[in-house]
Amino acid sequence: MGIEEYGGGQGPRPDVLIVTTNDIPGYRVTEVLGEVFGLTVRSRHVGSQIGAGLKSLVGGELKGLTKTLVETRNQAMERLVEQARARGANGVLAFRFDVSEAADVGTEVCAYGTAVILARE
Repeated sequence: MGIEEYGGGQGPRPDVLIVTTNDIPGYRVTEVLGEVFGLTVRSRHVGSQIGAGLKSLVGGELKGLTKTLVETRNQAMERLVEQARARGANGVLAFRFDVSEAADVGTEVCAYGTAVILARE
């Protein structure tokens, strides 16, 4: 598994700029559109659970679970971007992830932030 499989985030020059900060140097917020989020729930794969159980006996990274979580976070972020675009936003401020267990059958990942319209200063 290469490094590209462990990351996420935006590529260069995105049409919806997403940041974890409350403002962006060089931009001003002209309109706040409100909260947007992207949500996904992934069930655990039985094979990866068995492999993770065995790996936990000897220690080390659980690569299969890491890859699944990266994919899940990326999907949640893509859904957030789709919702922001649909509302006319070109930016999302105060971006965060929330991860929790979903009824002991999977992992819930929610990407959320504040959709805004940005203008260059």
